[in-house]
Amino acid sequence: MPGAAPLPRVDVLSALPELGPDDVLAVPVGSGAALPPWLSRAVPALVEGDFLTGALADTGNRGRTGTVTNVPIAGRRPRSVVAVGVGEATVPDVRSYVATAVRRGQTLAEHGARRLVLPLDTSLAPAGADEVRAAVEAALLAGYRFRDTSTPHPRRLDTVAVVAADADDGAVTAAAVAGQVTAGSVAWARDLVNTPSNVKNPAWLADQASTRLEGLPHVTVTVLGPDELRAGGFGGVLAVGGGSATPPRMIIAAYRHPSAGPGHPVLVGKGITFDTGGISIKPNAGMREMKTDMAGGAAVLAAVDAAARLGVRVAVTAVVPAAENAVSGGSYRPADVVRHVDGRTTEVLNTDAEGRMVLADGLAYARLELGATVLVDVATLTGAMKVALGTRTAGLYATTDGLAEALRTAGAHAGEPAWRMPLAEEHRGLLDSAVADANNAPGNPGGTTAALFLRPFAGDLPWAHLDIAGPARAGSDDAELVKGGTGFGARTLLRRLEAGAPISVPPAVLD
Repeated sequence: MPGAAPLPRVDVLSALPELGPDDVLAVPVGSGAALPPWLSRAVPALVEGDFLTGALADTGNRGRTGTVTNVPIAGRRPRSVVAVGVGEATVPDVRSYVATAVRRGQTLAEHGARRLVLPLDTSLAPAGADEVRAAVEAALLAGYRFRDTSTPHPRRLDTVAVVAADADDGAVTAAAVAGQVTAGSVAWARDLVNTPSNVKNPAWLADQASTRLEGLPHVTVTVLGPDELRAGGFGGVLAVGGGSATPPRMIIAAYRHPSAGPGHPVLVGKGITFDTGGISIKPNAGMREMKTDMAGGAAVLAAVDAAARLGVRVAVTAVVPAAENAVSGGSYRPADVVRHVDGRTTEVLNTDAEGRMVLADGLAYARLELGATVLVDVATLTGAMKVALGTRTAGLYATTDGLAEALRTAGAHAGEPAWRMPLAEEHRGLLDSAVADANNAPGNPGGTTAALFLRPFAGDLPWAHLDIAGPARAGSDDAELVKGGTGFGARTLLRRLEAGAPISVPPAVLD
């Protein structure tokens, strides 16, 4: 994948390795500047004469998450020591601790460091499976970088060694591998999102999905081209993609484990590879991030990728309606009436409300043709959601309390917060149209009316809608998120799949 820096190797160890001149050692500092008990045995030079305590006091590092202190050490073994706040050592605290240490380690790698040693056991307790999985994910994702340039990437860390006393325990070992696989899938999603749209179009996205997924056990990938889309009645996808020189595609990636139960969740992800707004064209500033408008599609593909690599005992399918919303003589227009897969019609009031047009076809197709038992769609859908919840939290709409709570809980475990929003029927009348079943731009409250537009296409199936317009993109580094595409949603969906059907065997990481 052009532009993506290679991820470091992650080793999970049960004891601190011998430290050498190319190593960086991270020290987790708890609340109140509490130091881990192993430190005096491992690196006595740091604690003799309260050397480290003095350095923390000088910098005001009292263990708050995100704080970091460089500690000089004689003898260059290790090369550098960084004391990083880990707070109360909760799982979110561990993510922050690891990400902060990795970022500092990557800076030191430009000056010769090769390995970051990351102990997880703190003054409070040894790290367990949840902490180790979170640490492995954060170690890989915090160091992710995408640059499409002729200049080589700066030198990166070769290895991150995550150290936990219970690392040889079977549950911890499985958690470590799950974290590595998950991070690899999320990094792939980030690669897809960050690729510029002069490279990324619907056919390219379909090729990327086929190339990565088709070799995995129990996975099949089907791509519907323009002729199949016309034959299948995908009016929304064809309308949105009609103005582009690169025709739309529908990507269907299905994974079915041999021991899967009868349930079949289908994940529908918005796959707009670039969004000009169409004839209702965006201003220039509004277009600059629109290569990322397929982040929902990337998230659902990554969730299937990770589930297959981990051998999760489920049947799950990702559906990605992929189109480029461009401007030409073939573009769809305001006042057009579009017929979707299930026969419902939409009056187009705004061609920049294109995401719901393609999701409508994807949801109806999943319900009518794929035997879905549960539907979840993921999309960078509305600017209104960023106004309501900011850029770190997804909006969650759902037709059942159980599905809403399951996704919210999965997101909390994954470090991807979601807030449930109301499917308030009082706004349903805003969708009325004199010439069609609904209009596509009913106005505010924008997030809710968009969800109400999508709801009928799910029929009577349990359905949830994740609007990730805010957290799909990051304007700066924060914990394991990095500037650019975040891959938000993939870990939530994977955790939800795992909750219903755990990993079947001690997994192997597949290349």
